[in-house]
Parts: sequence; structure tokens; C-alpha cells
Amino acid sequence: MRGDILVIDAHHRAAARQLADDIVPLLLADKAPLAIGISGESGSGKSELAQALSDALSEQDIDSIILQQDDYFHYPPHTNDARRRDDIHWVGPQEVDLDRLDENIASLLEGAPIVKPLVIYAENRIATESVARPGARILLIEGTYVSRLRHLSHRIFIDRTYTQTKEARKRRAREAPDPFIERVLDIEHQLIKTQKTSADWIVDSEYSVRRAIGRKQVE
Repeated sequence: MRGDILVIDAHHRAAARQLADDIVPLLLADKAPLAIGISGESGSGKSELAQALSDALSEQDIDSIILQQDDYFHYPPHTNDARRRDDIHWVGPQEVDLDRLDENIASLLEGAPIVKPLVIYAENRIATESVARPGARILLIEGTYVSRLRHLSHRIFIDRTYTQTKEARKRRAREAPDPFIERVLDIEHQLIKTQKTSADWIVDSEYSVRRAIGRKQVE
């Protein structure tokens, strides 16, 4: 999404390096490209972790592509907010064209270029952009509901709730204080927390990384 503000801190970098150390052997063993989803609540650091992980992989000479779920909303940000206020039941995965995102992931994994949506936040509109995968071995897909996607190889879940991410959301300056937004975040919390059980890695509230075996966390 054009206009997004990333604040990448040391804890994002540390978690990304640990994840990269786990992911690189999987990539080398399989030889096929990987699609890795990063899910979590608003402000949990999905975008920051995706960029930090891309940087960490680049340090090991592995190119990656980042896809943001925010580009796949059916409506641009301000229009979507109005739709939510008109009907609170609009809040949820139905806001996002997950089928198109899945199709784009499948195409990129097969080596085909795509034309994807691109949200221009300041202009409240959705444009398009072309993306190709020459040389990229890993796709990183980040967003609240990306664990639901069919074409993922692995899943990362950031286990931080919206009450824990309030300061992070303020730093990104994406939303003014608003009781309605808190209501939306609570609905999202109930929907998103269930994705933890499908994760291959859990990033906890302190940004420590735990790998799951058989979908159960390793303490």
C-alpha cells in the first residue's frame, strides 16, 4: 500500500533474523519457492516484520517479494471505513478479496507475472501495479487474515492483541482515536486469534520466536 508508514525496530530485526535462520534450510531442502504468510492484529508489526524478514533473507543472498493484504480490500480505506460504519457486520475477511490474493500467489509461485491492486492511501483509491518474480525464491504475504490463504507453504502468527499494540498504531499514524475503531479491533481480535493454531511460528508479545511442531508450540 502506497503511503504506509513502517517503523522497524531492533526487536523486529532480531525476530526476522531468527525466522530467516529457520526458513533458509527449508528453502534449500525443497528448491521450490515458498509462500510465507504473516498474520496478526492491527498494529502487531506484520508489515515491519515482513520487511525486516525480507532484509534478513537478502543478507543471505535470497530475494523475496512482499504482498500486502491491505492492497486487496474491496474498497479503498476511507470508503471501507464508511461501509463499516454503515454496517458493522462488514468487518471481517469478507472485506478482502482473498481469492484474488490467493490467485496472485499461485501465479507468482509458478513464475508468472501478475497485475495486482495497489491502494493509494492518501487519495483513497485503488490503482494497479505489475509484479514479477525473477530471482525471488520467497513470497512474504502479510495481513490480518492471510493465514486463511490456500497457497501458503508456512505461516507466522504475531501473538499481540490490539490492546497491546495501541502505541504502535499511534506511531504509524493510520487512525485517529475513535471508539468505533476500538469496536472494530475487538471484532477483528475474535476472528484473528483463531489463526494462531495454524501457525508454524509464533512471535509473542516480546517478539520472541517459537517454532510449532504439529501445530503445537514448542515452549
